[in-house]
Amino acid sequence: MKKAVDRHMIRKARVGDVRTIQGLIEGSASKGEMLHRSLSEIYDNIRDFYIFQGNQSLVGACALHICWEDLAEVRSLTVLEEERKKGIGSELVKACLREARRLGVRKVFALTYKPSFFQQFGFGIVDKAALPHKVWSDCLKCVKFPDCDEIAMILEL
Repeated sequence: MKKAVDRHMIRKARVGDVRTIQGLIEGSASKGEMLHRSLSEIYDNIRDFYIFQGNQSLVGACALHICWEDLAEVRSLTVLEEERKKGIGSELVKACLREARRLGVRKVFALTYKPSFFQQFGFGIVDKAALPHKVWSDCLKCVKFPDCDEIAMILEL
């Protein structure tokens, strides 16, 4: 059963959050749930991130990365294992989608192992080939490349 989350606990990330964000990402990446992100990558993209502030610490993060004039990616969605199933991930994705709409982005995509999670927001499965080549730059760093087993999903806003 999902527990309601306080939306006021979601905020844009700050430079001081970078090491904690990397720790959250590493926890999920070490389980094969997402790509690893270096400190440098997170610093370079800190403005993309939203975080969920728990009582004493950050317990979740998610980024909206602009790829092109009409395309953005929801990426690096991670929530501490013990804080999952409480709606935190959903609220982080909603924050990213609100920002995408505010910025005038027409399409948002995600690469995921959990398509049912993204389907609740209206994302639909697409062939990876439907995504522009520019989005695959991160994939070159992945140990699974070129045999990616993630599912590509897209949402038209």
